[in-house]
Amino acid sequence: MAHKAGYCVPFRRRREGKTDYKARKAFLLSGRPRLVTRSSVNNVLAQVVVAKPGGDEVLVSAHSRELTKNFGWKAPRGNLPAAYVTGFLCGLKAKQSGIEEAILDIGLRPPTKGAKVFAVLKGFLEAKVKVPHDEGKLPDEDRVTGQHVAKYAQTLASDPEKYRSKFSKYLEQSLSPETLPKHVAQVKEDMSKAFNVGGKKK
Repeated sequence: MAHKAGYCVPFRRRREGKTDYKARKAFLLSGRPRLVTRSSVNNVLAQVVVAKPGGDEVLVSAHSRELTKNFGWKAPRGNLPAAYVTGFLCGLKAKQSGIEEAILDIGLRPPTKGAKVFAVLKGFLEAKVKVPHDEGKLPDEDRVTGQHVAKYAQTLASDPEKYRSKFSKYLEQSLSPETLPKHVAQVKEDMSKAFNVGGKKK
């Protein structure tokens, strides 16, 4: 494709859709840590990162695998409640490290209302770390606590075959999907007990 003489080839990471350099410059100029979250079908990762001359430095990190390993999480690790609880854990770790505020870095993803990245943010905020945000982008409480899953499971109670098919991952872990909201609350409570007021882990 022909270009004008003044055409400048975009940086490689911008061409690959990995970095928005304009947004990154704004982050760097702010001087504040960034809450960076990435997710896959099966897991969620949340990190608090600061920019250094040699590259980004991760201050604290929380992975949804920790929910299973350390806090008895039995539900799938890639859904909205898991993102919410992972964000809460990351926030607790941030407070433990003396981090009081951050800014959200969603990369090149569109800021879709209720997305997993905002579920992470909602949990992070509940750990009392300040992050500028639009309340309208945060998921509804019933979605991050799994109430929508519980309600859907109740509608399938009369169809055992479909129920087992839809919630096989829950049943494999001996977790009734109808009790997911209570499970989320219990895991959050266990996390809170693992951190004292001063932010030091017991």
